[in-house]
Amino acid sequence: MKLKFYGVRGSIPVCDAGFQQFGGNTTCFQITFTDTNRIAIIDAGTGLRNLGRDMRAIGHHQDHLIIAFTHFHWDHMQGFPFFAPAYNPQQKITILTLGRGKTIGNLREIFEVPLQSQYFPVQLDRMGAQFEFLKVEDASKHFTRVNNVETTFTGRRHNHPGGAYGFRIESKGRVLVICTDVEHGEEIDPQVVELSRGADLLVHDAQYTAEELRTHRGWGHSSFDQAMQVAEMAGVKDLVMTHHDPEHDDEFLLRMEKLCQGRFPNAQLAREGMEIVL
Repeated sequence: MKLKFYGVRGSIPVCDAGFQQFGGNTTCFQITFTDTNRIAIIDAGTGLRNLGRDMRAIGHHQDHLIIAFTHFHWDHMQGFPFFAPAYNPQQKITILTLGRGKTIGNLREIFEVPLQSQYFPVQLDRMGAQFEFLKVEDASKHFTRVNNVETTFTGRRHNHPGGAYGFRIESKGRVLVICTDVEHGEEIDPQVVELSRGADLLVHDAQYTAEELRTHRGWGHSSFDQAMQVAEMAGVKDLVMTHHDPEHDDEFLLRMEKLCQGRFPNAQLAREGMEIVL
């Protein structure tokens, strides 16, 4: 597997001069299954626009694309209307939710409403691609094999306003865990630790400093310290912290990255365009 970060910012995209090193696009990750060069996409923040542009630039053709969503807050789906493959009539796209305990009713409606003519010039049924909307509770049973490789997907709900899900993807002996938009509370959520257990790579929300977190209880996010604590408790090999606050510029994030590496040497902060091979 290979993971590429197309959007690592939280809450709202930013484009000021001091935000170029880490990037200003909101959450979007691309997973490439390297044996077959087929991709899956996690979340559709504004980074999805560049992902679609890169697909076109390198001539990547994939008849069926899957976009799995951790949840449907604006910053995780703002890029969807600007995803070039969504306008290709030959393209099949599955919009996917994974995990038990979902409160979502009509999944298609989540995308139809913000694409109404009052808000956007092209409605969902006029975009062109063939859309499928799929809710899967037991992902490990549904995706027994992906691209002819035994692959296990686990989706687990965690604390976030409206609910959100962390994903564990196991393929060819490697484990990737993506756990963004999570608030732990007074203690670290043991289910997040269990989901992350022994991962080769953990991608974890770290929007706030410990001091900022005290005034942002209930906002649904974690601190740098909490992300490292999850990594320590779960025994993960490498940690990447993401969902950077729109107030945190490059200078601030570089300083925080250095401080975090003093505690967890195999930690880094996510950067737009960064690729990690598992």
